[in-house]
Amino acid sequence: MAGKVKWVTDIEKSVLINNFEKRGWVQVTENEDWNFYWMSVQTIRNVFSVETGYRLSDDQIVNHFPNHYELTRKDLMVKNIKRYRKELEKEGSPLAEKDESGKYLYLDFVPVTYMLPADYNLFVEEFRKSPSSTWIMKPCGKAQGKGIFLINKLSQIKKWSRDSKTSSFMTQSTKEAYVISLYINNPLLIGGRKFDLRLYVLVSTYRPLRCYMYKLGFCRFCTVKYTPSTSELDNMFVHLTNVAIQKHGEDYNHIHGGKWTVNNLRLYLESTRGKEVTGKLFDEIHWIIVQSLKAVAPVMNNDKHCFECYGYDIIIDDKLKPWLIEVPVPCDLAPGHPTASLRSCPAPTLRPQAGVGGDEGGRMRTDDQVNASPSLTSSTANDRILKYNLINDTLNIAVPNGEIPDCKWNKSPPREVLGNYEILYDEELAQGDGADRELRSRPGQSLGPKGSRLRDAGRTVLTTWK
Repeated sequence: MAGKVKWVTDIEKSVLINNFEKRGWVQVTENEDWNFYWMSVQTIRNVFSVETGYRLSDDQIVNHFPNHYELTRKDLMVKNIKRYRKELEKEGSPLAEKDESGKYLYLDFVPVTYMLPADYNLFVEEFRKSPSSTWIMKPCGKAQGKGIFLINKLSQIKKWSRDSKTSSFMTQSTKEAYVISLYINNPLLIGGRKFDLRLYVLVSTYRPLRCYMYKLGFCRFCTVKYTPSTSELDNMFVHLTNVAIQKHGEDYNHIHGGKWTVNNLRLYLESTRGKEVTGKLFDEIHWIIVQSLKAVAPVMNNDKHCFECYGYDIIIDDKLKPWLIEVPVPCDLAPGHPTASLRSCPAPTLRPQAGVGGDEGGRMRTDDQVNASPSLTSSTANDRILKYNLINDTLNIAVPNGEIPDCKWNKSPPREVLGNYEILYDEELAQGDGADRELRSRPGQSLGPKGSRLRDAGRTVLTTWK
């Protein structure tokens, strides 16, 4: 198609604008004809609201699905995964197989979770089965660690309920909902500190599902050494990895931001646990992501004008079992939402001695870190390059060849344009290879995240776990 792509954004960030200008695209206002709109979640609500009645043309695309919150809201994500499990059970799918205690063998990747206040009685019943357990409460609609706290007594829930009814925020929004999840109190530690993974996943379509994994995610570390002691339940520098929390800690390092590349983590685990175990762990993480997307696909408004880049938060426990914690607010590149792409960072040398991840004093070494700040507004030149690359690779897939979009085009982009993305799951390819049919017809097979990727004549063959 002839002509230049006309772009508009309501997020004035240099990593976006520089990528648009590099392609020779033309900036316009939202009131003019546009082809590409990188918009905030607030704007996407207006674009697709019934009241506005706005209709997008075949040459217009946007960076959010209309009801992305089915995945990005904590309560809705859990609700959709629970529904997905039940549907697989009804179908008699081997994926929904359970052990003797009633736990899912392959779909047990989200901590036990309830909605409050709606599921209060169910929560109390579960709590009394293991009264020494710790639970974490999170407001459904907030991010960056806001409003999160840990509890280990029912009296704390009752106090929260009483206090919230009289608090100022409840008078403003009486429908404030929380999720309460069983706290992973045995996290894998490096240098004595808790960490989580932030991984980026691009979805180009939900039906059929096609998604891409960004290879260069990162780990976020707490600044204070972990302890399961109940006396430290209120110390968020021990328990929450959010940069928005950790940056206020005394030991926070503003140079490296307490981050490791995922490649560093992989090297560390390969050197301490072995390559086979590490490979299985990352296969399980990929399994979790694909299953979560399959869980929301039936309810997602699969508008052909949309794509979306999600940030997945994963915690690994000390048995090397990965847990999906949440998929926070989409990749808006808003201040406080890190979007670190690591292609421009050379892989640092791993130091296995003295406990990888810290020196003898327990401090994180700067040469093992990703230099990425949590905000796009205050960044070094290197930091801007890191974030620029994620957007660059995303645009190469969302807008093939930098040409004016054509929403009738539904082909997979060629491998050479993927950059640091790799295809994670393509439903059309999987069905064409008979993978899904084979999975359903072979209940005796080893399923779940125990599959792997195979190389066949230079191409990726999707195995049955997907």
